[in-house]
Amino acid sequence: MTAAQDISPVWHYVCDASELVLNSGVCALVGEQQVAIFNIDMNGFTSLYAVSNYDPIGKANVIYRGLIGSLEGEPVVASPLYKEHYFLQSGVCKERNDITLKTFAIKQDGEQVYIAC
Repeated sequence: MTAAQDISPVWHYVCDASELVLNSGVCALVGEQQVAIFNIDMNGFTSLYAVSNYDPIGKANVIYRGLIGSLEGEPVVASPLYKEHYFLQSGVCKERNDITLKTFAIKQDGEQVYIAC
């Protein structure tokens, strides 16, 4: 087994699910990274998403304050600064596909929410 195959993500506890606001964002400090966490209900199904809280266009940690919506049937967050739309699954900016937010694996285990990085 090579070193690359041996690397597995480290899961960090960030909060209890009850601390998340449905269809809104919260911010968590994971290590030294600010992560925006979204608990989204689309068509009766709730999903968790985690992306970098840093807006690369506005150059500020504000993504968790963005407006939630959907484009092309996919959940997005609109930056509160310049209103670019970022797809929560991929982090890709709708208006500028050369810009992306870092995405993080996120899971819920019972009541606890974890992010991998």
